[in-house]
Amino acid sequence: MNARNQRLCLLVGIIFILILSSCGSDTTTTGSKSSTGGGGTTGAKTHLSIMVGGLSKQIYLPNMLTKQLGFFDQEGLDVTLIDEASGQSSENSVLAGQVDAGSGSYNHTIELQAAGKQMQCVVQLDIAPGEAEMVSAKEAGSITSIKDLKGKNLGVTELGSGTQTLTIALLHNAGISQDQAHFLPVGAGDTFIAAMQQGRIDAGMTTEPTISRLLSSGVGKVLADLRTPQTTQAALNGSYPFICVFMKNDYVNSHKDITQKLVNAYVKTLKWMHTHTADEIAAKMPADYYAGNKALYVTALKSQLPIFSPDGNMPSDGPQSVYNIEKETNQAVQGKQIDLSTTFTNEFTSKAN
Repeated sequence: MNARNQRLCLLVGIIFILILSSCGSDTTTTGSKSSTGGGGTTGAKTHLSIMVGGLSKQIYLPNMLTKQLGFFDQEGLDVTLIDEASGQSSENSVLAGQVDAGSGSYNHTIELQAAGKQMQCVVQLDIAPGEAEMVSAKEAGSITSIKDLKGKNLGVTELGSGTQTLTIALLHNAGISQDQAHFLPVGAGDTFIAAMQQGRIDAGMTTEPTISRLLSSGVGKVLADLRTPQTTQAALNGSYPFICVFMKNDYVNSHKDITQKLVNAYVKTLKWMHTHTADEIAAKMPADYYAGNKALYVTALKSQLPIFSPDGNMPSDGPQSVYNIEKETNQAVQGKQIDLSTTFTNEFTSKAN
């Protein structure tokens, strides 16, 4: 073999080795971990799915805002927010293992324990309901107080939802049992407004921005206001922490690192909210949340900013107050031994703060 052929063979050999080396070193892995938070590649984000009982409702605003602000990403979490009709749907999906966490009303954790199931609030988003019992303008002349709701058709998000619990509590305080009213599941937003316009409901419990839409259009009027901690205290004879993020107790105990990251993200959002105006907060939300009227959305948000927790902690008197209402109004809870300490935890919010 002459020198020229030797050099050619050597060059071909070098190229072949370089190609093999390049293929062998291409081991970069993409993608996220499983929704259970386990396994996955080192450095990859942990994927979590959270079902929210109405993403466009302002009481649930911290969920989407946390994603919009990038705080989930900062904590190494790849979070999918799933929109559902109510917090009760979220609760059922968490129990079934279809999602990792849910966002709904705190009272569900008490009701679940009465049924032998364990769920706990890991971060409290709202320290008051941010709801109102609205009466149809057509019925406002004859329905002037909660006592006048006896025998009426009352709208709630879903049967068994937090909106129904709140309505029952108001009725109870007025001396009316829940079987003396008729509850209809009508959702929120357009479906709630349509139900009132069509006369299918005489009154109903709903949230912002639906409340402000009813007021501005003249379709409804406020009968009982639960949009601030003060008005809630007066209407329910006690505090009522409402929307939170809940997870199964056994999941929290076995995934404390992931739970801490999740709570860190939410606490960052709550602190951010308390240092920014309603206009600045609204500007971060998806445009379709405004329902075609951003100014009205901002006005509604201003009226209920006080409901959002400043730090994510469960208020000290909250669990007992909510439990008292459950004992008085919910037959499924009456007579059951409830360990309130397992229905919530401030362990993660304390560290986040």
